[in-house]
Amino acid sequence: MRQSNRFSLLALSIYALMLAGAILAFLWIRQQGSTLAAPPPVGPGFLGAGAAPGAAGPPAAASRGTGDVLPHVLLALAVILVAARAVGLVFRRLGQPPVVGEVVAGILLGPSLLGRISPAALAFLLPPAVAPFLGIIAQVGIILFMFLVGVELDPGLMRNRTQATVAISHASITLPFVLGALLALPLYPRLATRDVPFTAFALFLGVSMSITAFPVLARILMDRGIQRTRLGVIALTCAAVNDVTAWCLLAFVVSVVRAQSGSALVTVLLTAAYLGVLLVVARPLAVRLVRAVDHRGMTRGAMAVVLVALLLSALITEAIGIHAIFGAFVLGVIVPHDSRIARQLREQLEGVVVVLLLPAFFAFTGLRTQVGLLRGAEGWLLCGGIILVASLGKFGGSAAAARLTGLSWHDAAALGVLMNTRGLVELIVLNIGLDLHVLSPALFAMLVLMAVVTTVATTPLLALLQRGAGWEVVAEGVAGLPGRS
Repeated sequence: MRQSNRFSLLALSIYALMLAGAILAFLWIRQQGSTLAAPPPVGPGFLGAGAAPGAAGPPAAASRGTGDVLPHVLLALAVILVAARAVGLVFRRLGQPPVVGEVVAGILLGPSLLGRISPAALAFLLPPAVAPFLGIIAQVGIILFMFLVGVELDPGLMRNRTQATVAISHASITLPFVLGALLALPLYPRLATRDVPFTAFALFLGVSMSITAFPVLARILMDRGIQRTRLGVIALTCAAVNDVTAWCLLAFVVSVVRAQSGSALVTVLLTAAYLGVLLVVARPLAVRLVRAVDHRGMTRGAMAVVLVALLLSALITEAIGIHAIFGAFVLGVIVPHDSRIARQLREQLEGVVVVLLLPAFFAFTGLRTQVGLLRGAEGWLLCGGIILVASLGKFGGSAAAARLTGLSWHDAAALGVLMNTRGLVELIVLNIGLDLHVLSPALFAMLVLMAVVTTVATTPLLALLQRGAGWEVVAEGVAGLPGRS
């Protein structure tokens, strides 16, 4: 017992030093960045910000009657669905999660490929007038998706777990966050503009490096048949803790970016108060209500109540100054994930969200991704550097922490590969950064490529490590997520 207490005290000390070191490192980076100067805002280009094509339609497009735009929106959605399913099927046959193919399909439909091959085809299939409406559909889809992620998140994965698992998950955030903020020093003068404060730029770049896509990771584990092995359980647990921590960190960063001078603290306090109300008041009430009506299942009236609560929660967090998706996510978390109502919510919402709304989000992201902005050797070298830093931060932080907590080098490496998975969750973060004008179109394109490359690399690297690993099932009933992202 005394030896266990000593180990716990040592682990807690190392954990505290890690967090303190990260804070001090960021303060030093912030001080160094305060001396940097970025160019003034100009049109879209490698060294400038500006609006990406498709990011927002012209004012006339928004005011145009829906009768004129509706046929174009319907045609665009049909083309998006066909492309997403076709490319997703190709990627599935290649052993990749279909969502990676759907992301690639969205990029192929944008200016990066279709716009280069046939600008007329892009203008016909996805005209500028469609972009604002496609953006609204995409935002609704992401709000519903984040609600489903919250519903499917098993809080048991974060309770009664060892301090080692929490340390691994937070190390997989801390190191890439610091490296991302450090990367802001050379990127800020090249890929930002002077109307973007360095602190906001560094914070957002750090968060973008820290993301792990829990749903993608769960799908990969299930495809490889190792979700119930010791490694699979640890990976799911770390990803769940990482997911919640990263969304809280993102909410803080967005509040800092959006807040006026001196009001960031108010935004943080309001966010903490709202979370307290949800967790202390709303969650116990939701548990009692679900138990009371679970035997009847999800009626239309109950569905209406859930959707109204979802919209109000998203509206509240948007009004507070963070983002609507955060309100949707935390509301989903308070719904008991193993209840009949939770299962029926997934069954009734998942089809529309996965098949229709998420591909619309991928296409919207593709319209905003301009790979052509990466001109010359400098652009591609910077993109390669971003991919390298993102991979080293996630892999290195996770693997080193896992090895220090007792895992073999082989299992620690496999865990590092899994935690480097980003997928759709990264795209959500990047779109928020572009909407807030913290990320320029050129940097947005680089980070989208980083998200695709790191996600695509996970499956083959894990398959290589799985050969002869002898991972045996050690847990039953580990919650996984369906294969969508």
